[in-house]
Amino acid sequence: MPRRVPDLSVYLVTDRLLSRGRALVDVVLSAVRGGATVVQLREKEGSARETLELGQALLHRLRPLGVPLIVNDRVDLALALGADGVHVGQGDLPPEVARRLMGPDALVGLSITGAADLPTLDPAVVDYAGVGPIFPTGSKADATPALGLEELARLRRLLPVPIVAIGGITTANAPAVIAAGADGVSVVSAICSADDCEVAASTLVRAVREGLARRASPPPG
Repeated sequence: MPRRVPDLSVYLVTDRLLSRGRALVDVVLSAVRGGATVVQLREKEGSARETLELGQALLHRLRPLGVPLIVNDRVDLALALGADGVHVGQGDLPPEVARRLMGPDALVGLSITGAADLPTLDPAVVDYAGVGPIFPTGSKADATPALGLEELARLRRLLPVPIVAIGGITTANAPAVIAAGADGVSVVSAICSADDCEVAASTLVRAVREGLARRASPPPG
């Protein structure tokens, strides 16, 4: 039986440094109230123990709500937490190794930064692709050059799994990203740095719906 991929429409990636001094659990729960559908725990600072404890606090609150918690990069922490999945980049453990360690039922996501990465994605192993950066972004210091909407549309045609677009995505450009073929938008600062994280998430939900409507009714000609 194939694994069930969750609703990727508003995929929140955490960042305590961008959360303006607010407790990350509070930021995440506000976003979920606003409609965030997936949470990825991405912690570049702090110890493994701190990240584990933060993940435990998130999982305790998210699991009853049916919102998946995915761990960025760290398969060991995902396993220790009993998280719903792991997301790996091109420089992390190969996805087939992550799958073997995580087991058949976990979610495994893979970052795709361009067409050259396509051979690394086996749809028998990887559940979804994180494609980007679509636009220039300041939330990831080592980000590759922006792909743009045309390349996103081309990669959508080539990728055999659902895709979530990431990189410089805002409520203003999210409809165009969805219209180009993304199944969801992955954001960091658009929610974590917002004045009201719940409102920010709900605004992104509406933007995604607008993009789906555009895709269903393309302009004539």
